[in-house]
Amino acid sequence: MQNFDFYNPTRIIFGRGQTNRVGEVTKAYGKRVLLLYGRGSVKRIGLFEKVVRSLRQAGVGWIEYGGVRSNPVLGFARKAIDLFRREKLDAIVAVGGGSVIDTAKTVAAGVLYEGDAWDFFCNKAEVEKAVPVIVVLTLAASGSEMNGGGVITNEKTQQKLHLVGEPLFPKASILDPVNTYTAPIDHSMYGAVDAIMHVLEGYFNATDPATPLQDRFVEGLVKTVMENAKIIFYKPNDYEARANIMWCAALALNGLMVSGVAAEGFPMHMIEHSLSALYDIPHGAGLAIVAPSWMRYKSKSDPEKFAQFAKRVFNASDGSMQEKAAKGINSLEKWFLSIGVPVRLSDVDIPASDIKKIAENARMTAKLWGLTGYTVEIIEKILKKAA
Repeated sequence: MQNFDFYNPTRIIFGRGQTNRVGEVTKAYGKRVLLLYGRGSVKRIGLFEKVVRSLRQAGVGWIEYGGVRSNPVLGFARKAIDLFRREKLDAIVAVGGGSVIDTAKTVAAGVLYEGDAWDFFCNKAEVEKAVPVIVVLTLAASGSEMNGGGVITNEKTQQKLHLVGEPLFPKASILDPVNTYTAPIDHSMYGAVDAIMHVLEGYFNATDPATPLQDRFVEGLVKTVMENAKIIFYKPNDYEARANIMWCAALALNGLMVSGVAAEGFPMHMIEHSLSALYDIPHGAGLAIVAPSWMRYKSKSDPEKFAQFAKRVFNASDGSMQEKAAKGINSLEKWFLSIGVPVRLSDVDIPASDIKKIAENARMTAKLWGLTGYTVEIIEKILKKAA
């Protein structure tokens, strides 16, 4: 196990009915907030009114700003930054999933920075300060509710990149599983895929072989997500299943699973970011397409961890190391299909003729992330397996 520094300051307020506490929590960080949300579903399901009622009772004023896309864009965040400054607000309440939270983090860093917020995403500036962010989560997926990172797409350059900084950890996140009941089933399943792939990035890209505790954390989380996603697929309002996945998604990317493993990057995410940047497909759908192909590529030269995964998660005990690895990858892909998510580029109408363009876009991200081994040719090779 490698040396590590684990830190997570986000306060988690978990459980049924906890949304009513958003006002109480928020008033510690300011008197007027930017109330950020997506494209209107929070109003249709009554969650918006519940949030504003709680803010009102706590004496917190708000300026609402809705319209965050499922793949959030820089242009929207820039407008939100201007609004925040113009109204002289104190904090942000983000009501939504990862897209809303990541937009909130971009705004939180941008309003206190003299340059353009995109500088944080392309390594031109570090996030040294940010205004407070409070979260009311509506989709279990990204884990952004419990970490200091965020992702956004620059619609002009067609790059989907991330920013990170200690000041971006939400001050508090309210995780009420009931708020996820009305999420569309396909997006709930994409969220389950996202949580799984967050932990598998560190699991398969770890450079330290002596991480038994972290390995079992990951394997247990993957199995828990798989079991509960299947329940939600048929019973969307099952509280326990929603609660289990909500907590799994938060833990998957809060820094705990990769502490001590010396993980080398997020190559599956690096490739997927180009799919959702260029074609605006859901992030979890893109990961389900990329992951099996990347795993087949990687396991050819390094099958041991894939064989372990196959044995512990899918009970694949027969055959050689390579054969067990292949069984595990095939089983994961079959599970993706069983919950209705795509596993091929053709499933989302991306033609094979676009693979070179996708690979060239992904290579830009690989350079920024320091993934030097991922040339255009290698990324093309991986994507061709997913055509």
